[in-house]
Amino acid sequence: MKPFYEELTQHIAVMNLAQSCAESVEFSANLLQKTFESGSKVLLCGNGGSAADAQHIAAEFVVRYQLKRRALPAIALTTDTSILTAHANDFDFDSVFARQIEALGNAGDTLIAISTSGNSKNIVQAAQIARAKNLNVIALTGESGGSLAEFSTHLITVPSKITARIQEVHILIGHYWCGVVEEGLNVSEFA
Repeated sequence: MKPFYEELTQHIAVMNLAQSCAESVEFSANLLQKTFESGSKVLLCGNGGSAADAQHIAAEFVVRYQLKRRALPAIALTTDTSILTAHANDFDFDSVFARQIEALGNAGDTLIAISTSGNSKNIVQAAQIARAKNLNVIALTGESGGSLAEFSTHLITVPSKITARIQEVHILIGHYWCGVVEEGLNVSEFA
């Protein structure tokens, strides 16, 4: 059995390397703040563990992160099983998130597109349609950025090829964003 400390050591090493994306993370936090301040919304998508991260981050925005405050408009495009299965059955899975952005996305909204490889076809297509509709696109990826890099307005690449380590940094980034957004709210917006 692999000792736990080896896993922990690997985690810490990637977290230390992730400092290289601090500027992009902070810039994106300000973009999310402006998105909510303007009355626009945040849409999120991902597959597997990245879908779970999308749902987790959306929940923190809608419900709360650390402070009792007004709900913020965020939608994880990964949660409606009727839409997901109907679209996958009638068309394909590659455009399942793009279709939802076509229906729900407006200029000024922000899409958070999460893919550890940056090459998930349905995430890349979501970013393409989001850009065509003048949404901001924050891409959370692993070290190369993959095909998603081309269609993002703000690219955050975690310097690792290990999916689990990338996802651990992604959720840390999501929590950071939620904290920054909450700190920036006016006192009148607190419940």
